[in-house]
Amino acid sequence: MEQIKNQYVKRSQKDYSLSFKLGVVQEVENGLISNRAAMRKYGIQGHGTITEWRRKYGNFDIDNHSQSKVMQTPEQKIQELQEKIKRLERQNEFLESRLAESEDKALILDKLIDLAEEEYLIKVRKNFSPDQSNLSAKKAKKR
Repeated sequence: MEQIKNQYVKRSQKDYSLSFKLGVVQEVENGLISNRAAMRKYGIQGHGTITEWRRKYGNFDIDNHSQSKVMQTPEQKIQELQEKIKRLERQNEFLESRLAESEDKALILDKLIDLAEEEYLIKVRKNFSPDQSNLSAKKAKKR
């Protein structure tokens, strides 16, 4: 019985080398091939994979879904940089709020663990023993 050649094989980002990713990005950005054609040609399964590679390694502006202009006047470059600063400031504010939430959540969970240990008189947190080397010494004595 003959096997099917094009069987579905799930791949992760680690399956693709950096040089492969850069080659695909260059090919797509030079207009030699479209995203879909590159997916078919190279067997890339995720629809957003090449777009993500272009965002990371190419000149693709994910917010505007377009190529960045190579020839820009100084005013255009200044405006683009100002927009990028605003975008990064918004992202920074978001990340700072998420950090504050995470720190608050960690404090609450620590307090809950303390209360549980006090209320039920059980140790929830693990104490890590520095005597790990003694275990191997005990095994050696048994032999």
